[in-house]
Amino acid sequence: MNPAIAGLLAAFAAGVTLLQTWSRLPPTPGLLLSLAGGSTVAMLIVRACVTLPASHVRRSTALRAVAAGVAIVAMGLAGFAYAGWRAQVRLADELPSTWEERDIQVRGVVDDLPQATPEGVRFAFAVEHIDTPGAVVPERISLAWFASRDRDPLLVGAGRDAAPPPVVHAGERWRLTVRLKRPHGSVNPAGFDLEAWLLERNLRATGYVRDSRANVRVDAFAGRAGDHVQRARERIRMRIARALPAARYAGVITALAIGDQRAVPESQWAVFSRTGVTHLISISGLHVTVFATLAGGCALLACRRSTTLTSRIPARKVATLVGALFAFGYVLLAGAEVPAVRTLLMLVVGAIGLWLARPGTALLVWLWSLAGVLAWDPWAGFAPGFWLSFGAVGLLLYAGSGRPVARLPVGRLARFADTLHEAGRAQWVVTLGLVPGTLALFQQVSVVSALANAVAIPVVTLAVVPLILFAIAFPIDAPWQFAHGVLALLMRYLEWVAELPVATWTPHAPIAWTVGVATAGVLWMLAPRGIPGRCIGVVWMLPLALLLPPPVPVGGAQVTVLDVGQGLAVFVATATHALVYDTGPRFNDTVDAGGRIVAPFLRAAGVARLDMLIVSHADTDHSGGAASLLRAVPVAALLSSLPPDHPLVAQAKRTATVARCVADTTWEWDRVTFTLLHPRAEHYGDATRKSNDLSCVLRIETEGGGVLFTGDIEARSENDLLQRVPPVAASDVLVVPHHGSRTSSTAAFLAGVSPVVAVFAAGYRNRFGHPRDDVLARYRLAGATRLRTDLQGAITVTLSPDLPIAASGERERHRRYWYDAPID
Repeated sequence: MNPAIAGLLAAFAAGVTLLQTWSRLPPTPGLLLSLAGGSTVAMLIVRACVTLPASHVRRSTALRAVAAGVAIVAMGLAGFAYAGWRAQVRLADELPSTWEERDIQVRGVVDDLPQATPEGVRFAFAVEHIDTPGAVVPERISLAWFASRDRDPLLVGAGRDAAPPPVVHAGERWRLTVRLKRPHGSVNPAGFDLEAWLLERNLRATGYVRDSRANVRVDAFAGRAGDHVQRARERIRMRIARALPAARYAGVITALAIGDQRAVPESQWAVFSRTGVTHLISISGLHVTVFATLAGGCALLACRRSTTLTSRIPARKVATLVGALFAFGYVLLAGAEVPAVRTLLMLVVGAIGLWLARPGTALLVWLWSLAGVLAWDPWAGFAPGFWLSFGAVGLLLYAGSGRPVARLPVGRLARFADTLHEAGRAQWVVTLGLVPGTLALFQQVSVVSALANAVAIPVVTLAVVPLILFAIAFPIDAPWQFAHGVLALLMRYLEWVAELPVATWTPHAPIAWTVGVATAGVLWMLAPRGIPGRCIGVVWMLPLALLLPPPVPVGGAQVTVLDVGQGLAVFVATATHALVYDTGPRFNDTVDAGGRIVAPFLRAAGVARLDMLIVSHADTDHSGGAASLLRAVPVAALLSSLPPDHPLVAQAKRTATVARCVADTTWEWDRVTFTLLHPRAEHYGDATRKSNDLSCVLRIETEGGGVLFTGDIEARSENDLLQRVPPVAASDVLVVPHHGSRTSSTAAFLAGVSPVVAVFAAGYRNRFGHPRDDVLARYRLAGATRLRTDLQGAITVTLSPDLPIAASGERERHRRYWYDAPID
């Protein structure tokens, strides 16, 4: 291996990755200068080192070291500048704020596989022409076409008849009237970053298709190069749907066939995550390798039968070329996800090396692939699959370095035993080596992954995938059905493994520096033979699990108002107890904030059990995630204003103590007092009270101040609180009633509470217009600091016995260059 080339490739990859951690992009001129200067210096130094006479180089070892160091730094700067330039170009293609939520007519092409949902259909749209004068629209946007006209936010309650949207196919050209928003998603500690996901996929605005007679299909097929690929993928998906109608695992078959994972339900993802086989439920590097090997093997057999061909070109070269070409087609069909592209690049680099008679080492091929993926997609590191894919291969290469070449065992039984031994060793290396990264990315590790993968890898790779490949090539349904039958048997085994009590280890989100220390410990443990003290590496992994985030002091509390869009979910932690007030909205029939936002947050915070869950009232923007949260986390007690026959009450009764919120209920945890202020018992029998006015109102009193949670109460209930004897106590922090609507936050209520900090939980540009401008002005006049989840992400308020109240938003604490700056 050429150390100079390896160092330059690693430096380039490090520079690209470093840029993605910055809060702001460096100035463009500096980027271009670094790119030009860094690349030039690197090339000159490498060229000088190569062309210097060997005698001169030997006489100046120090000069060589300096030259190599300068070249590596220069290439790192070049990678950093290249990624910054790409980011500048992509971010410049934006939707101006002045064109948000306005009707715009555009023409363009359906640019990926449309995804059917219970509400309608979603798809990427490549904008070719903007028909609305003066409008500015990004080149690629994400659109939803709702199944019912009354889903259009502007037509709710208008009495329009429901009608499904037209069938949309990949590659079609449409003229549409759309309403758009800038890329915006929930930003929570350790949460999924939707804005990063949209940036990586070059979706620079999101929106929906308006109900309009101007929406027409212009061309049935646009005919661009990518359209042919997407149409082929769509045909395969339709064939699977016809062959497996209503089949339980049809979504997994589709994912393995064309890389479209969107039809795999949440319950099945949970099984894959708990058993550590998620890497198999996609077109991974292993699948691409199998496909390329089969294609190359067939080509090798064919070539060896032609002396005319082999007399000119070695059969191995032809087979390698054919395998790489077939892998390229397969990767395109798979949607070009990172694990598949990584393997493709490794195959291409290996093929080029074979054709040039300079194959290079496996490590050099891995580095070329790493640099190639990041040059193709500088944001590839946003995907956990990038780190897990490259990390797994890198660990196997590292652990295998320095090992003596063993003699091939004699006899089939001996060779089979040796294969099992090597497979077991590889599984051990990958399982152990990925622990730090898996904990950092997912806050949990599958303890049973070796047990699950020992069966899943051979079944999927040697049975399910070959059947799927055969079914793609030949238009018959039997292979799809047979593959589904094999997969169903495998899933029964995986579900059994996933239900084991010790299936996963879920400690907490590790402190950043402990991940690096643990990785060093892993590398030490997996070092080649001859490295002393390898067993000591396990000590370096201990901080990963043993060092906890700073605890909440006794008498204090930490309150996190999560960013769940148009809804409310709050986490309250005292020194030894945990409470969740409301669980956010239900997004659709299968996805809600409880499973997507609240449960992952609790897992990252190391909360294995909730002492109490309070569901303030029945509205789905407050209770929509409760069912998922009850399934995900053990809950000791549920308090709510829900009727006794509500499904959530029945679900909670199986494992928790259930009671209704009643005013003057009080309890104490860790010198922190919790008091319910509303509703009173007689309010439940008052038919004139709306659901909002039955919201559970909770006040917590710490030694550092008080916090008031008000749900969706309106002016009537606010007045009830003010009429209490004694009146409602002043609170330093107020979670604003009803998201800042005009029906709440009366001047009298604000005067009674007198908050220092007011937290508004609302969705970005929500259709209700929350929080209202006049309400915001009212809080400003009251002297309260206003914090908003729609502009600042999750809001964390810390109340300490010895320090002033501290409040901040997640977008400021962990700012990234792709976030819009908060604007009030």
